[in-house]
Amino acid sequence: MTLTILSKEEFRQHAQKVHHRSFLQTTQMADLLEKRGYTPYYIGWKEEEEILVSSLLYTIPMTGGLRMEINSGPVYTDPSKLTDFYKALQDFAKKKGVLELLIKPYNTYQSFDSEGKPTSSEDKILLNQLTSIGYHHDGLTTGYPGGEGDWHYVKDMEGINENTLIQSFSKKGKPLVKKAKTFGIQLKKLQRNELHLFKEITSSTSDRRDYSDKSLEYYEYFFDAFGDTAEFMVATLNFQDYYQNLEKDQSKLKQKMDRLQADLEKNPNSEKKHNQLREISSQYDTFQVRKAEAQDFIQKYGQEDVVLAGSLFVYTPQETTYLFSGSYTEFNKFYAPAILQEYVMLETIKRGIPRYNFLGIMGIFDGSDGVLRFKQNFNGYIVRKMGTFRYYPHPLKYKVIASIKRLLGRS
Repeated sequence: MTLTILSKEEFRQHAQKVHHRSFLQTTQMADLLEKRGYTPYYIGWKEEEEILVSSLLYTIPMTGGLRMEINSGPVYTDPSKLTDFYKALQDFAKKKGVLELLIKPYNTYQSFDSEGKPTSSEDKILLNQLTSIGYHHDGLTTGYPGGEGDWHYVKDMEGINENTLIQSFSKKGKPLVKKAKTFGIQLKKLQRNELHLFKEITSSTSDRRDYSDKSLEYYEYFFDAFGDTAEFMVATLNFQDYYQNLEKDQSKLKQKMDRLQADLEKNPNSEKKHNQLREISSQYDTFQVRKAEAQDFIQKYGQEDVVLAGSLFVYTPQETTYLFSGSYTEFNKFYAPAILQEYVMLETIKRGIPRYNFLGIMGIFDGSDGVLRFKQNFNGYIVRKMGTFRYYPHPLKYKVIASIKRLLGRS
């Protein structure tokens, strides 16, 4: 019974066995961390040469020592060994000269329906286990402390197929996706030399929403590390094609109007026909407005395929993750993000992945979270993670250094 360093292949094989795992606990993530200057390790709790708990962890230098972190881990095939693992991890961190150890378990603390109403009781077992052996809990938080949220919006994909996917969406989500599909939006998977397009979208969105964006270099590293298990997808629209499609659809409406007018000449008292004509005439007028808007876009963008929105999706056997995204407000009326969401869920079905994780929401259910409102269109549910736990192998040294940093104004 011991905590030991694992090989990359040992970790990969053990992590493949579990039913619940984040992309942050993959060998691809270790490659990305290493490229970004972190030192990754694979560790595991073994009994009789069988791995029962494993994790990717990483260290980064900090003043006076190292900072060590496990994000969305560990993964385990025997939950009864978690306390042993976490105790041994404390000794491991101390030997490595770590000043601060952070643990962000992937375990669910509580589940909620799509509106934020609890559907399970609070699971305090792991929380109590960790605090009883010396880990300090940051508390149950809302929002995005440290840039990461503890609240995830999730959709189970088992039992859903390509034909029933749209029917699984909410009452608002079904017409949203159907409407978005009428514009002629095309989807494209970006190659490495096209990632600047993705960066431009996320930069625009981060400026608008006031959050910190990743660098182009980060996206390139991510592309290299994750390969075919990640997709940088963009939604594009050619406004000349869009205009021609509008003309075709409007022409069909004109034909319906002509038929109804002919019918009314024969039977002018048909209230049903009058109502139909008014409805179709209104639709026809709407097309006139849309054509005028399309002409403005054509004058601005010409014949080019214009990027409307983009998303980064990551695939593991356990779940698909919606990681980063962005869109241009100029094109909001085309609902391109909804098309991207339908795409990734169809891809999840094709790959036989049982779960789709939309990731972060604020955990505030007063209607103020626009990100939650968008994700609710797809009719999932909410899980709250355990939050962050901290351990200080050398508490006195850590306090002294922290005090000095505060005095120097560097905290």
